[in-house]
Amino acid sequence: MRRETTWARQGQIKQVWRVIDATDVSLGRLAAEVAEVLMGKHRPEYTPHVPSGDVVIVLHGTKIGMTGSKGTQKLKRHYTGYPGGLKAETYESVRARKPDALIGDAVRRMLPKNRLSRVLLKNLHVFPAGEHPFADKKPVTMTI
Repeated sequence: MRRETTWARQGQIKQVWRVIDATDVSLGRLAAEVAEVLMGKHRPEYTPHVPSGDVVIVLHGTKIGMTGSKGTQKLKRHYTGYPGGLKAETYESVRARKPDALIGDAVRRMLPKNRLSRVLLKNLHVFPAGEHPFADKKPVTMTI
């Protein structure tokens, strides 16, 4: 008897909306869990070339935890392309000013480096406070 692997097709998998509270959760640990859910690796019908993951809502992005002194010592760098255009900012100030950029970058770097990652990243929503506009989707609470 021969068994064949069944591959999911585009639109076959129903997305589940999930909510994560990021209060005092380590940035890397949160990014690893979110990347796994966005890719769909937690599902038995995971297919690498099809967006088979869920939609993730991260709440309390400004309260994300960092171990040690990463908040004050680690720098987020951006080069504009012009001479003298290297911009650097500490993780602590990025967390206070724009937490979606900090969490989004960490998750983006844990996704596969291909065109599918840009599609998967659109399913990530980060909010600095505890409320979100997706209550009508009936999101499921996810713990880390």
